[in-house]
Amino acid sequence: MQPAPARIAIPASIRDRFPALSPAAPIYLDSAATTQKPDTVIAAVTDYLSQRTANAGRGAYPWSTSLARRIAEIRARAASFIGAGSPDEVVFTSGATAGLNAVALAWGLTNLADGDEILYRADDHAANVAPWMVLRDTLAHFGRRIALRPYRSTASGEADLDDVAAALSSRTRLITVSHVHHVYGARSTLEELRLPASTLLCFDCSQSGGHLPVDVTELGADFAVFAGHKMFASPGVGLLYCARRVHDQLRPFLPGGESGAAMPTLLEGGTYDIGAVLSLAPAFDFLDEVGRAAIAEHNLALTQRLIAGLRTIPGLEFTPGPAFAGCAVGYGIVAFTVAELSSADLGFALADAGFFVRTGAHCVPTAASDGSVRVSTQVYTSADDVDRFVDCLGALVR
Repeated sequence: MQPAPARIAIPASIRDRFPALSPAAPIYLDSAATTQKPDTVIAAVTDYLSQRTANAGRGAYPWSTSLARRIAEIRARAASFIGAGSPDEVVFTSGATAGLNAVALAWGLTNLADGDEILYRADDHAANVAPWMVLRDTLAHFGRRIALRPYRSTASGEADLDDVAAALSSRTRLITVSHVHHVYGARSTLEELRLPASTLLCFDCSQSGGHLPVDVTELGADFAVFAGHKMFASPGVGLLYCARRVHDQLRPFLPGGESGAAMPTLLEGGTYDIGAVLSLAPAFDFLDEVGRAAIAEHNLALTQRLIAGLRTIPGLEFTPGPAFAGCAVGYGIVAFTVAELSSADLGFALADAGFFVRTGAHCVPTAASDGSVRVSTQVYTSADDVDRFVDCLGALVR
């Protein structure tokens, strides 16, 4: 028997804004991988490709100059959306992976000295692990030896602050962390740590940007990355926040056409994915219309409902995350394993039954090869979707 319906903050009619989610469509439970796109986002990309396609700011004709103005407006809108102090703190990238690599290349290559250290989380997404490892190996070729110090996770899936504090030293130059973990669905802020001025903070906000209010200033971030495709925009665009206090430490890593001598174009060589950048405006409009606080409340209710239902299934074990938290928390991500059943087999069986979930290692370098099943919700997910998923999974397992 399913638990009593939780209060859902988002009206069911919001699903009508997503053309891919017709009444006959499967139940999409993989929004942590990418969100479905609302009609206005689809229209923005389609309009650019079908009408007045041009390169922004590369010509003196109206199609080009108007695009440049629109992109400048979107940059200012993005700065306000993430709580940045100024538009020059926002760099357009191709996504969060590109943003994290930009930090490694534009900051790490020229600022890290022999003996410096980076603290990272070994069970983070590979995009927040591999760039630091490549940076370490690259610097070693030039005689600079930096150390990567991993820190642990708690049972609730958060960064273990005691372990981070124990790993801190006078040579710690950067701590990198997922704001909301992409598998565990747990939020980490590091706000309880007292850090020296020489230690910078880098947040991966890929899973928090479209799920809850994010303010990079309140986080104390020096760097933060966002993935547009995980917050209702088109694939091909991301945001890299670089606080003004670190601008003088940055060097170009992608020099080319139109790359400038000052931020933000210092880190923006080449041509944007213009259609994707334009899609940010309607994505921000949609998020503001629905309200990120309402989205957070909606996903919290679904997370708790999902956990309650999954607890009734024999042999199911949760990964670290909100199932082990001491209070009701959750951001729409729950992962689990089932005894004697591989995640891949479960994924195929669920897909055949009309439920789309993510299975496997989830891009975690330290994960077991079989990985886990991850369920992730968004505004278009209903309580009925969750209940039907739990009933289906229970029947498959039994």
